[in-house]
Amino acid sequence: MKIHEFQAKAILGRYGVAVPKGGAATNASEAVAIARGLAPPIAVKAQIHAGGRGKGTLDVDFRGKPLHGVVLCASADEAAEVAGLMLGHTLVTKQSGPEGKKVQRVLLEQGTKIRSELYLGVVLDRALGRPVMMGCAEGGTSIEELAAERPEAILKEKMAPKRGIEGFQSRRMAAGLGLRGPLLAPAAKLISSLGRAFVDLDASLAEINPLVVTEDGAVMALDAKINFDDNALFRHPELTELRDLSEEHPTEARAKEHDLSYVSMDGTIGCMVNGAGLAMATMDIIKHVSGGRCEPANFLDVGGAADADRVTEAMRIILEDGKVRTILVNIFGGIVLCDLIAKGIVAATRELGLKVPLVVRLEGTNVEQGREILRTSGLRIIPATTMEDAARKAVAAAGEVSR
Repeated sequence: MKIHEFQAKAILGRYGVAVPKGGAATNASEAVAIARGLAPPIAVKAQIHAGGRGKGTLDVDFRGKPLHGVVLCASADEAAEVAGLMLGHTLVTKQSGPEGKKVQRVLLEQGTKIRSELYLGVVLDRALGRPVMMGCAEGGTSIEELAAERPEAILKEKMAPKRGIEGFQSRRMAAGLGLRGPLLAPAAKLISSLGRAFVDLDASLAEINPLVVTEDGAVMALDAKINFDDNALFRHPELTELRDLSEEHPTEARAKEHDLSYVSMDGTIGCMVNGAGLAMATMDIIKHVSGGRCEPANFLDVGGAADADRVTEAMRIILEDGKVRTILVNIFGGIVLCDLIAKGIVAATRELGLKVPLVVRLEGTNVEQGREILRTSGLRIIPATTMEDAARKAVAAAGEVSR
């Protein structure tokens, strides 16, 4: 689950991380009230779930020039004007896609006199099986590009999964970022606080970019981003209240309500699979057998407890994508039984009046019973045996030419 910058800063503030004074507004009158409580310069920042806001542009001009997603204003009146222009308009960034995102909240903050910009973040390193704190003396830039071009510039500290980052590690990271002398202690404290927040809240990402040193010697989070592990949200009911459904793909949001893992894509073959690994392999083999000319329309994992209702909802979600030419069901029966899945497929096909071709590959527990249910259903279901067989039949049904 993603949250907005102003929400991430509020959380980090509770952990003792210094953040600029400010507030979020959803309308012009709120923006005016917040701006009048701040001394200029005032930063106005569009709140959307996409990076690159500072270089992104809105579909509205400000004083004859394109309006960006982050604007430094010289007065409270100017800040209120900019905020009013941002609200309700679409911001396009390198991460939002060409369709952009509608700005429904803005953050107004006290401007900061910056001496230097740094990067600090915590991610889960799946290869190591533990969180890793990363730092870089070059903040405010794309850390992914920098890590690819100059990996030696990235400092790393492996964190204990439960304890978080140790004091000596925080001090070593701070010193490595050049924060020595009177800056060492407050910087080490901030680093420890970020690590503690990551562990306490079951985050999957906690990032400060840039982390700045101000001209008066303060160490402050000028921007913040936190993502949470959806599987751990049951431990943090207060965090679910921070979820902004307007920032999520509506179909993906509805899928979550039915415990379906769904991600919309640009292809023509709708995929319904149980298990994330099998889903990824299914998408890969579709591209392989079509020579890259055919793409999956989605990632959809029905999970290990799929039943007729869940299968029906999964098919309904797939069919809402008008680009889908065929559906490929690839199920391995382990916890979920193949005969139960087959019954769900038959019920869903009848209820939805399915008109696109349906390819089904079942394997695992009760597979013969499942195949018999499909064979005797009287429905136009294309059976498949192996994954390659299923992919080739799905590609052919979608009207693509395979190699």
